Amino acid sequence: MNYRCEATSLEGFVQILASNYLPHGYWFYVTGHVRTGKDPAAVDRKLIAKYDIALSRQQRARRKKAGWANLQYARIGPFFVLLATHGKHRFFADEAANVRDIRKYPLQIGGYSLTVRRGNFLKKTAGGCRAVPDRRYRVRVQIGREKYRELTAHFLDIATHRRADALAREFWNVPFEPYAPIRK
Repeated sequence: MNYRCEATSLEGFVQILASNYLPHGYWFYVTGHVRTGKDPAAVDRKLIAKYDIALSRQQRARRKKAGWANLQYARIGPFFVLLATHGKHRFFADEAANVRDIRKYPLQIGGYSLTVRRGNFLKKTAGGCRAVPDRRYRVRVQIGREKYRELTAHFLDIATHRRADALAREFWNVPFEPYAPIRK
């Protein structure tokens, strides 16, 4: 089975994680870098074979039903991430010291911060009713803390020296995809 794991852009990498993997319970992760001088495709093949990642949808469903964890692998340039669901797997023993839970430790990549959190509140249906808490897990894609501080300092620095339309253009050209927390 041909397993496609290499993203061609940072935006695509973030979208794959936020749309395809994290909403489906791939909450445990390990990150790493391919050493310079090594062939990234060879590292991909090695990790995919070692952790038996290239499975069909039906095989993943059978493994999940039997209590086994499933894994996904994604790479952009030299940076890679291995993601796992709940269950038993050799991955948890091999990578025990490095495994992180994305619900507690956000994944930082290229200025983005990805995490999974419980939802806030559902929208009110009628004017007088109370807001209902949303207990489902939701993926949040935000600007990372360091990058956010840099952007804030930049905009505070230029705020008194630029016209409103020029500032609006600067805000519009912030190099991040407009996920909801980023727009806010």
